[in-house]
Amino acid sequence: METATSMEGAAAVALRTVLRRVQQAAERSGRQASQVRVVAVSKTKPVSLIREVYDAGYRYFGENYVQELLDKAPELPTDIQWHFVGHLQSNKAKAVIAGVPNLYMVESVDSSKVANYLDRAVSSIGRKPLKVLVQVNTSGEESKYGAEPSECVELAKHVKFQCPNLEFSGLMTIGMLDYSSKPENFEVLSGCRIEVCKALGISDDQCELSMGMSGDFEQAIEMGSTNVRIGSTIFGAREYPAKK
Repeated sequence: METATSMEGAAAVALRTVLRRVQQAAERSGRQASQVRVVAVSKTKPVSLIREVYDAGYRYFGENYVQELLDKAPELPTDIQWHFVGHLQSNKAKAVIAGVPNLYMVESVDSSKVANYLDRAVSSIGRKPLKVLVQVNTSGEESKYGAEPSECVELAKHVKFQCPNLEFSGLMTIGMLDYSSKPENFEVLSGCRIEVCKALGISDDQCELSMGMSGDFEQAIEMGSTNVRIGSTIFGAREYPAKK
C-alpha cells in the first residue's frame, strides 16, 4: 500500500524538504519556522504543477511576470495568496490588481511612480489595501531594479504616508546578478530596516525582510529574513521557450 508521501509528486516532496530546511535555519537564528514565509515561485511552470503543491496544503505562491500571473490565477483556487515578485512596470499595475483579486503582496515596489499607480489601481476597484514591499538594490549593480539603500527611507515614507490604499509591509532585495547573495547584501537590507523602522516609528516585526532564494535562503534566514522566494528547488529548473 502506497503511503501519502509516495503518492505525492516531486514538487510537493521538494516543498516538504524546503520547509524542513527553513525550520532548521530558523531555529539556528533563535526563531520559529512560523516566523518565516516560503513563497513558492512558479515562474514558467504549468498550472498543473502549482495545483500539485496546492493539493499538498500550500497556499503561498509567487510569479515574476504579470501576464503569467494573469493567465494562471483564474485557473487556480482563490484562497491562494499570490505574491508578485518581479519587476512591475507602472502601466501594468492596473491589470494585475484588477485581474488577480487574491493578490496578497507586491514585493517589488522600486519607485514612487509604481507605488502611485498601484495605489490608484487598488482604489479604483475598491479592494482592501494591498501589502507591498519596497525593493532595495543592495548589490549596487546597474542591472538590478530597486531603490538605492540611501533612498529606501524616503520611498517607504511615501508608501506609508502618501498611498492610503497600500500597506507598507517591509523591504525586499534580490542580491547579485546571478541571483545569489552575499552576506553583505543581507546586512545592507537589515541596515535599511533599522533606518526605516526609526523613520516610520514602527517595530521590526512590522517590517518584513524578503531576502533569500533557492541558492541562499538558509543563510538569509539566519540573517533575519522573514520571507524567502523559492523556485527551482521546489519546481525544478526553469523552462524557457526556445528562441527562434
